[in-house]
Amino acid sequence: MTLIKSISGIRGTIGGGVGENLTPVDAVKFASAYGTFLKTRHAAKGNERLKVVIGRDARISGPMIHNLVMNTLVGLGIDVIDLGLSTTPTVEIAVPLEKADGGIILTASHNPKQWNALKLLNEKGEFLSGKEGEIILEIAEKEAFNFSEVDHLGEVTENNAYMDIHIDEVLELPLVDAALVKTKKFKVVVDGVNSSGGIIIPNLLEQMGVEVVKLYCEPNGNFPHNPEPLKEHLGDICKLVVAEKADFGIVVDPDVDRLAFISNDGEMFGEEYTLVAVADYVLSKTPGNTVSNMSSSRALRDITEKHGGTYQASAVGEVNVVELMKKTNAIIGGEGNGGIIYPSSHYGRDSMVGVALFLTYLAHQKKTVAEIRAGFPQYFMSKNKIELTPQIDVDAVLAALTETYKSENITTIDGVKIDFPTQWVHLRKSNTEPIIRIYTEAPTQSEADALAQRFVEELKKIAGI
Repeated sequence: MTLIKSISGIRGTIGGGVGENLTPVDAVKFASAYGTFLKTRHAAKGNERLKVVIGRDARISGPMIHNLVMNTLVGLGIDVIDLGLSTTPTVEIAVPLEKADGGIILTASHNPKQWNALKLLNEKGEFLSGKEGEIILEIAEKEAFNFSEVDHLGEVTENNAYMDIHIDEVLELPLVDAALVKTKKFKVVVDGVNSSGGIIIPNLLEQMGVEVVKLYCEPNGNFPHNPEPLKEHLGDICKLVVAEKADFGIVVDPDVDRLAFISNDGEMFGEEYTLVAVADYVLSKTPGNTVSNMSSSRALRDITEKHGGTYQASAVGEVNVVELMKKTNAIIGGEGNGGIIYPSSHYGRDSMVGVALFLTYLAHQKKTVAEIRAGFPQYFMSKNKIELTPQIDVDAVLAALTETYKSENITTIDGVKIDFPTQWVHLRKSNTEPIIRIYTEAPTQSEADALAQRFVEELKKIAGI
């Protein structure tokens, strides 16, 4: 059980002691810090009340944390637009539409059901910068809160229409062609991991004329498998896609910002290739630059260069990808974990946008999903992690590894990435879990796995595990 305070928000397990887990006291404390940050930031508004949009995924602790956070903001004199059950990208688009001053999504994303978190947004509906996150952590540490008197409490307005508004926004994107998709009569299996994706993804698909087979689409928060959309967790949908003779399968995480496909043959399309496929379509219609993070596949670089654009890699983290996308005027970008960021919609990872663009792409092709996947540059990744104990000095461990490989092509803007001629390894401390992530990529799966195992052993040796 643990509580992780980072620049991207606060994340922890439910229950246990204050300051060690995400207890009601911790939820109130960090909601207070965020509200105080907003009041300081927008002090020029004077007596005009601030407004914050709040939504949550379907995890069991959601209603409890939701009410605590919402009423804390009310106590600070901030009005709340309550979206209720929602998705991360839905809250992101709602913030500017509501002309709000910020937003909070209550979700621990791909973490198991005992976790929850506060993800914090600015007035653009984008994640706060690292500097802003540090200010909020400082406010929380000092408990420098000043709550409103009774005549100046905030008010709550419920708005449960935003998932439908989000669907409408996606369908209106110029590169989304619902009419063409309808003519193809696709059949798709959806695994919504019993969260809000089980509502919004099927609704989008049905509006695009797709026959939907639902798997785990009851938003009750009882995740039927580990909610991270990796191959080892997705045996049920892989079998069902084949049994239903479906065109492909869709898997999302609990807050619907990560997107994975299952090919028509029941094999994983590969989370890394979600962005590659969507980018191939988008760049074919609107050529330009792309960005992904350092832990993402080289395949996006290859596809971008095929279409005459330039690819660049950022540090891991959505806020870093978005910053570099803006700097390079990227047409599309994202993260290799199935996160699609399409600025024509908004600067946030959005599975809805990814699904609609991929369906349009598929409708233009005279190929199955498996055939499309086989046509991309072939790279294979291995994603591993080492659990950390508080005694381990991660920075010292990574510094020792950097010294060992100093003759190689090394990047240290985010952990350590070593680029070998035909393969690479990226080692970094997670911002959201007490682990070191070890990502490798190579021309074959066996080479990627072997490279990963080699570095797992090296790290353990240096760390004395």
